[in-house]
Amino acid sequence: MRMRWFGACFYKAVCSTVLGETHKGYSYHQKKTLVNVKLKWVKDNSLDLVVARERDLKAVCTLVSIIFSASNCFLPIYRLSRHRGKLGLPQDLKLSTFIRRYPTIFSESHVVDGVGTRVPCFSLTPEAIDLHQEGVDVLQQCRMDILDKLCKLLMLTMHRMLPLQTIDQLTWDMGLPFDYYDSLIPHHPNLFSLVHLPDDRVGLKLLPWNDHLAVSQLQRDAVLQQTEEAIKNNCLAFPIRFTRGFGLKRKCTAWLQEWQRLPYTSPYVDASLLDPRTDLSEKRIVGVFHELLHLTIHKKTERKSVSNLRKPLSLPQKFTKVFERHPGIFYISMKCGTQTVILREAYDHQQLLQKHPLVDVRERFASMMRIGFLERSRGLYMKKKDSVQEKDPLKLIYGGQLSGTGFSSEEESHCSLFSEYDSDDPTHDPS
Repeated sequence: MRMRWFGACFYKAVCSTVLGETHKGYSYHQKKTLVNVKLKWVKDNSLDLVVARERDLKAVCTLVSIIFSASNCFLPIYRLSRHRGKLGLPQDLKLSTFIRRYPTIFSESHVVDGVGTRVPCFSLTPEAIDLHQEGVDVLQQCRMDILDKLCKLLMLTMHRMLPLQTIDQLTWDMGLPFDYYDSLIPHHPNLFSLVHLPDDRVGLKLLPWNDHLAVSQLQRDAVLQQTEEAIKNNCLAFPIRFTRGFGLKRKCTAWLQEWQRLPYTSPYVDASLLDPRTDLSEKRIVGVFHELLHLTIHKKTERKSVSNLRKPLSLPQKFTKVFERHPGIFYISMKCGTQTVILREAYDHQQLLQKHPLVDVRERFASMMRIGFLERSRGLYMKKKDSVQEKDPLKLIYGGQLSGTGFSSEEESHCSLFSEYDSDDPTHDPS
């Protein structure tokens, strides 16, 4: 009976939120202002290690996908350089140098182009091919879950639409296929439509609204994690975890407890009536990113990947400050030369509490990378004398397109850099 009562209250609260019946919250917020409380940032070694051990993983897996999709799983550096903007590598790092760090993943050979230039070419090791194929199989098995995540991402936005460049920034984090534009979108014309935006970009629009998907993870977990009174009044509280040794002043503790008791506004409803200068609005912003991070498979993303979502998500200026104001919900790691926002509740020290099947594949790739990097640093991969092939396999693969082009063996394309996370300024929006 107790669980049945919980379920009835939860269903009522969810329906009330989804239908936009949040007038009580809107009237409540008129009496509250944004409390100027600043909590300190405390280093969390466990979560920093989560970020550090995945260094270069995104770039390697993206390159693996690109090479795997090529004819004969074989590409020259010239072709790989065209994708450099997707990798997030430092500008001063040659792509070929990066690839050679991981000999357990990539195999190198050389061919001669039409003008006699020896061109580095890269393929995949048998182990990398087998592991990547496992990842492809996982994506196929989780196809419906992937579609739901993409739909929910678009449902978070004001017009159920995002530019493709903005989605590209979240592709890795959400576990979408690297070529989702070609391999996923065209197969679901009933769900998605490509639209031309006023700034000449192409956007992806979700066609139908799905009430079943328009329930946040916090609402779904409410039956098990929230009190009866909180569910009844829709004053849902976020799970809080602090770094060991984190001390809260009495004033901050009182504010946090009161803030947690504020009405919860679902990220899937129109919140235009909320005053952005209030704690109630801030709780809605926290709810948006709490849900967004739940859409990612590692429950984390780089801060710069979300800093340009202000307009689509109907957020105020400098909205990413909520990450700093709520260190018990989010942790900002400074590892690997960037700022990574991590959802604390998703981790027990260094371990994800709920692992997506694709996470296991990526962790095995990371293990292969570490082994190859260490073995190479110990000199176990001695540079072999390159054998120049008599024939030009590139001409066979690409129909002679490279013959006589005279491209440099280390030609690199310019990558599009994202704006700084703290801009939050639409004039700096590259998406």
